[in-house]
Amino acid sequence: MTRIYPAHAYGAGPRARCFWTDTVTAPDYPAAAGAISCDVAIVGAGFTGLSAALHLAEAGQDVRVFEARTPGWGASGRNGGFCCLGGSAAADGVLRKTHGEEARREYRRTEVAAARFARDLIARHGIEADLHSEGETLMAHIPRAARGLAARAARIKADYGITPQLIEGPELAQMGMKGPFHAALTTPEGVALNPMKYTLGLAAAATRAGARIHAQSPVTAIRQGGGFQLETPQARITARRMIVATNGYSSDDLPDWMRARYLPTQSGVIVTRQMTDAELAAQGWTTRQMCYDDRFFLHYFRLMPDNRMLFGMRGGLFSSPRFDARMERTIRAHFDAMFPAWRDVETLHRWNGLLSLSPDLTPYAGPIPDMPGAFTGLSYHGNGVAMGSYAGALLADLAMDRTPRHPYPLILRTPPRRWPLGRLRRAMLWPPYALATLTGG
Repeated sequence: MTRIYPAHAYGAGPRARCFWTDTVTAPDYPAAAGAISCDVAIVGAGFTGLSAALHLAEAGQDVRVFEARTPGWGASGRNGGFCCLGGSAAADGVLRKTHGEEARREYRRTEVAAARFARDLIARHGIEADLHSEGETLMAHIPRAARGLAARAARIKADYGITPQLIEGPELAQMGMKGPFHAALTTPEGVALNPMKYTLGLAAAATRAGARIHAQSPVTAIRQGGGFQLETPQARITARRMIVATNGYSSDDLPDWMRARYLPTQSGVIVTRQMTDAELAAQGWTTRQMCYDDRFFLHYFRLMPDNRMLFGMRGGLFSSPRFDARMERTIRAHFDAMFPAWRDVETLHRWNGLLSLSPDLTPYAGPIPDMPGAFTGLSYHGNGVAMGSYAGALLADLAMDRTPRHPYPLILRTPPRRWPLGRLRRAMLWPPYALATLTGG
């Protein structure tokens, strides 16, 4: 494998204290062994790969999923659990200039379709994922951000057909949102969830439909010729079609087309112990809404049903035990500044994982251009719960030579370019990350 982070980023260390793993009992999926033949081989058991496996199996395909560790090991099992609008990090002006206004609007409508698709998937398969929150709430952390919320609400209504709720500064405390915020905007689309319960729910549904999932089965080689030949340490697989669904945990040479078309960056999360009603009242934060702000190093946070507070933060281009510890200290410092009444509340769970950015800041779900019969979905820019699940269904249809049954916008069909600098491409983000650090994020 050719990966751009040190081995630590892909090992057990960053995940060791993940809260979500303590909430589930994961089944033991067997490792792949011997000679295996199937219709579709899927590399990666996260949202995209498992959604694709589920939809393929429901259509009668013989599908196998090969996961390097266990289902949900990567970002799918260690994100903040925000199933919401998103997938692209590109501004409207950039989308309009690059793809045209109609394509921009088409993509925004697809964001709504993706959020509703994931919610319907959960309901259809009876997945118990600790759902809460009526959509998501943007918190204005500076006065300038507050002044822009009315215009933002108008754009949301025009693009998504959804009417947001604007909450003025003096009303925040009444809404249980007391903190260093100047206003808020709630978009009533999406839901908060336990991502590991959702991931394992998808895996269980796919298995019931007939898919076979193999854990501890890293794909180490891919060749094409009369179909696809994949290798794991103990198995040789022949498949008619292939889906690569490894996102931020991808390798630049599996297959070679992936090289530099994605850029992993880190996001870290902390979760507090359970708090008492008195502790919640002391801070004045009692809402169960999933919330975020829109600074460069975005914060995302939510009070979960069991009164634990989840707080996450984007940012991080290095990986080692020392850098993990520094990231944890930084996140905790930001948490304490935002919620000072909880300075003494312990955070026993702290972890980080890799999300993926594309050069155009838009996701991709479609064919691998130089490998007929191979497909991939990647780069959801930290919003892969909904869009990754949705992409899996699109890829399933494509792998069966079907026109996708769900909206498939031009932007999602446009393959990513390559980042400059190849394996050194993390350096592209050093200047903006350094500037954001100096200016407070």
